[in-house]
Amino acid sequence: MTFERNILCIGAGYVGGPTMAMIAYKCPQYRVMVVDVNPERIAQWNSDQLPIYEPGLEQIVRSARGKNLFFSTEIEQGIREAEIIFVSVNTPTKTYGAGAGMAADLQYWEKTATQIRKHARTHKIIVEKSTLPVKTAQAMQRILSAGNEGVKFDVLSNPEFLAEGTAIKDLEDPDRVLIGSEETPGGQRAREMLTAVYANWVPRERIVASNIWSSELSKLVANAFLAQRISSINSISALCEKADADVEEVARAVGMDSRVGNKFLNASVGFGGSCFKKDILNLVYICRFYQLHEVADYWEGVVKINEYQKERFILNMLSTMFNTLAGKRVCILGFAFKANTGDTRESPAILVAQRLIEEKAELVISDPQALRNARSDLKGVDENIAYVEDPYEAAEGCNAIAVLTEWDQYAQLDYARIFKSMRKPAFIFDGRNILDHSKLFDMGFNVFPIGKPAYTHFDADNL
Repeated sequence: MTFERNILCIGAGYVGGPTMAMIAYKCPQYRVMVVDVNPERIAQWNSDQLPIYEPGLEQIVRSARGKNLFFSTEIEQGIREAEIIFVSVNTPTKTYGAGAGMAADLQYWEKTATQIRKHARTHKIIVEKSTLPVKTAQAMQRILSAGNEGVKFDVLSNPEFLAEGTAIKDLEDPDRVLIGSEETPGGQRAREMLTAVYANWVPRERIVASNIWSSELSKLVANAFLAQRISSINSISALCEKADADVEEVARAVGMDSRVGNKFLNASVGFGGSCFKKDILNLVYICRFYQLHEVADYWEGVVKINEYQKERFILNMLSTMFNTLAGKRVCILGFAFKANTGDTRESPAILVAQRLIEEKAELVISDPQALRNARSDLKGVDENIAYVEDPYEAAEGCNAIAVLTEWDQYAQLDYARIFKSMRKPAFIFDGRNILDHSKLFDMGFNVFPIGKPAYTHFDADNL
């Protein structure tokens, strides 16, 4: 079959795989190739067990794979054949040298840029899909242009705005598609070519053009704003618990103000995922680089509140369970950082589990999608950890349950049955506020929500 365009994506992770699957699904006239240096990951994309879980992903991969969607380790060939190359490689937080702990580690991105330059033989449009610091496109343009005479490259910024758990919906019906380019004739032509790809299913009015620097910065700022809202309501949840207020009632009242809105106002044990913390710290680093220390301090506070919220949750468990967890059995319901994904990167459950182990507790971890990642995250400290998918089996014989992921099924469990199987007194710590706390209390549980008064059969002031 002859295809109108050859599209390549370097990087088969949480962004590259689903994004290319959606392009292939919506654009059967294009040939879409996804390549990666990890042969095991590519094998999984070509199998019945995809490397990531995302509702709806399997169906669109199956419908396009082998027709116009292909997964391969042949990176060099893919570069030679493609007209449009998406770069979706990992950009973790740097762990060494200048900027350690805050700046983005760009070693994989630079290696990819060098590889593209080496193997390209014809004009290429390079699309930044990874989350990158502002001005990275300029560095990529310089790398691509160095020592490769006669081959022209146009670099675009096209940040992703996907939420794990709803990534397929976000790709199929996005709030906006942002494409940044240089304000040159070549940059504008490249932007129009990429716009035409998305216009196969996204209304043109939702495809937003900007200069390339604004596009790069917009991704960091969007995540910073969302994380800021979570940290804001979590900071208020601590006050609510002291003042006998209900954080959900406060959030509802505040969210009804049209100037504020009601999204991202759910108090919880804390935010996780690969983006929020990493992107905010990157923003902090950039602000410090430009000597904007007050601005950097402001955004760093968002991360500090998130760490405080997780630590507060752990200390609350310790104090309410008579100031010792040694030898006590705790069931963790949910290890993924959010529902409808198996991703555990920066999940609050990791710190909670580690700290409970430090307190000599025995853990039983349950999650419908994330147990494999949980084992990896806790490798080396999991001598007293069991991994059990069935929540009823996991809770049996436990002193306490900690709900750390808002899976729908956890709100539907038969907690009367669970209560009978647990040691007494039985505790529930609802880190996501998804349970019916008064009903649990009537069953006999001591219930500790986030940002609400506790439901306890003891004198809470004397615990």
